[in-house]
Amino acid sequence: MKTEIVAVGLALIAIASCNVKKLNSNSYGGSANTSGYTADSLQQPYTTGSAKNFSQVIGWQVGEKPVAPNGFTVTKFADGFEHPRWIYVADNGDVFVAESNTILKGILKFGAKISRKIKTQHIGESANRITLLTHPGKDGTAGKRYLFAGNLNQPFGMLIIGNHFYIGNTDALVRYEYHAGDTAIRGSGTTIVSLPAGKENRHWTRNIITNAAKDKIYIGIGSGTNVAEKGLENEKNRAEILEVNIDGTGPRKYAYGLRNPVGMDWAPGTNTLWAAVNERDELGDELVPDYFTSVTENGFYGWPFYYYGQHKEPRLDSLQSPDPIEKVITPDISLGAHTASLGLLFYRNKAFPAKYHNGAFITQHGSWNRSVLSGYKVIFIPFNNGKPTGKPEDFLTGFVADLSKSKVHGRPVGIATLPDGSMLVSDDVSNVIWRISYEK
Repeated sequence: MKTEIVAVGLALIAIASCNVKKLNSNSYGGSANTSGYTADSLQQPYTTGSAKNFSQVIGWQVGEKPVAPNGFTVTKFADGFEHPRWIYVADNGDVFVAESNTILKGILKFGAKISRKIKTQHIGESANRITLLTHPGKDGTAGKRYLFAGNLNQPFGMLIIGNHFYIGNTDALVRYEYHAGDTAIRGSGTTIVSLPAGKENRHWTRNIITNAAKDKIYIGIGSGTNVAEKGLENEKNRAEILEVNIDGTGPRKYAYGLRNPVGMDWAPGTNTLWAAVNERDELGDELVPDYFTSVTENGFYGWPFYYYGQHKEPRLDSLQSPDPIEKVITPDISLGAHTASLGLLFYRNKAFPAKYHNGAFITQHGSWNRSVLSGYKVIFIPFNNGKPTGKPEDFLTGFVADLSKSKVHGRPVGIATLPDGSMLVSDDVSNVIWRISYEK
C-alpha cells in the first residue's frame, strides 16, 4: 500500500511539473500583444491540446523589480509575508494584507513535500491571517507591522464600514467591531453570511466590496470546479456575485454564470459594477479568455453551459441549461486566455498622469493551462465617462524572467492605492508588496 501511495504521489508531481513544448509564442502572453479576442474570433475547442505549464518562480534578486512606464518609480513597500494574497487600504492609510493560500490535502499534500515546483505554484499551506501595516512614512515604505487577525479560514476580501471590519473567509462573511487605528481585531467576530466551500472548492477566494451608500456588500463567489464536472449540485450558490445588507440579511443573487468573479469595483461617476472574471480551462491554449465586464443586475454570463457569450460548452452536451441561450450576456473586454486576471482597481486619485484617471488596472496572476505563459503583469484599460475607450495595455511588467523556460520572478495579485495616490501591488509567491509612484 505504501508503495502505491508513493507511486501515485510521484505521478501527480510529474503531471504538475510537466512543461509542455512551447507553441504559438506570438500569442497573448508574457510581453506579447494585449489585443485579446472578440467573441467572433475565438478558436474552436481543442484546436490545441490542454497544456500543463506550471511556472517556476525564482524570486527577485537584489536590485531586480517590476518595470513601469517612463516617469513611474517602483520600490519595495514591504516584504517578509507568507503569500500576501489581497490588500485593503483604510481611509487613514493603514494597509491590511490577507495572507492566505490554496490548501493541499491528502496525497497532494504528501506530493508537495517532495516537489519544490508544486510548492511554488501557490498551493500548500495557508497562513490564515491578516497583517496590518501602519500608514507609510515619508520614504514611502510601510510603517509598523502588527498581527491584526489570526486563525482565520483562507481570508481574502476585507472591508471597513462604520465601526465594523468585515473579512471574507472562504466559508463565511465575518463581522468584527473596529475603530480607526486599531492594531488588532476585537473579539471573535460574528458570522453574518455562510458561504459555500466544502470539499470541491477550487475557487476559494471571497472578495467583498460595498456600494456608494455603504448599505450593501457584494461577495464574489467562484465555482467549486472547472466546469461543473462534479455535478451541478456542488455548484449551488456559486459562480455568482451575492448581494447582502451590511448586517448579512436580505441575500440575493446580483449576477450569475460568472465562473470566478474576483476583482470587483464601481466605474467612477456611475452606478455600474465591473468585475474581472477567470474563465474555464482545458479547451486549448486560446480558450477560454478571461474577461473584464460590466455586471448587469440579474444578468447571466453563461457558466458552465456557455462561454464568452453564446458559445456552447462541448463537455456539457448532455445537460440542459435552465436559462435560454438568448439570455447569455457577452463580456465587454477580453483579457486573454489563462491569464488568471484577479485584482481590479479603478484609479480615482490624481497623482498619476491624466491618461490613467478613472481607468481600470487589472492584475494578471498567470495560469498553468497554456503552453506559453500568459498574464504575469498588471494591465491598464482607459475609461472616460464610465466607459472603456481603448484596448488593454501593459502597465507593470518584468514578472516573467524567461518565457522560453517558464521562469518568473513572481505573480501579481492584490492591488490598492494609498491616500497619496501611489499604487500597491502584491506578489504573493515572492512575498513582496511593490509601490508604484509617479513624480511630476
